[in-house]
Amino acid sequence: MYVVFEGIDCVGKSTQISLLKEIYKDAIFTLEPGGTELGKHLREILLNKTHPINKRAELLLFLADRAQHFEEILKINQNKLIISDRSFISGMAYAKDFENDLLFALNSFALENFFPQKIIFLKGDANLIQERLSQKELDSIEKRGIEYFLSVQDKLEKVLHFLKEKISIEILTLDAKESKEKLHQQIKEFLQ
Repeated sequence: MYVVFEGIDCVGKSTQISLLKEIYKDAIFTLEPGGTELGKHLREILLNKTHPINKRAELLLFLADRAQHFEEILKINQNKLIISDRSFISGMAYAKDFENDLLFALNSFALENFFPQKIIFLKGDANLIQERLSQKELDSIEKRGIEYFLSVQDKLEKVLHFLKEKISIEILTLDAKESKEKLHQQIKEFLQ
């Protein structure tokens, strides 16, 4: 089973994944971008930009990472439990300037039509995001601000709705303000 955690920065995806690592010791845990050696280099380029990258180039770099990630991680582990911190869904949401049909086609190509079966979508409000962003050093994407993140979160919801009409997926939407213990319990039940 291929499971992905989706949500904007600071909603607790990493925390919940860490808790699952204690339960699913044989699972494959990965992330996008950066789940492969190529992905680590591309992630560095994308998150710590030293010069401007146009939106098409940025999209194509993310797609390159996704195709490599599929080849090195997802494809060879299809019969195992795979838990990923983000996926093509975030890629579609962050590429806000492009049409969903185009993004879906490009991601389908990069993933050879291999999609997650279950999606855990953690959703936060402005206060939660502000509080958590203030506690960390910001990368180039995080420096775009709260309004940017909330617009991406809105796009994530729209992408999830779009995908429900395209592929067979189960989606669990959770309020990131809940305690990590309560969220963990809900996630465990969803994964059973």
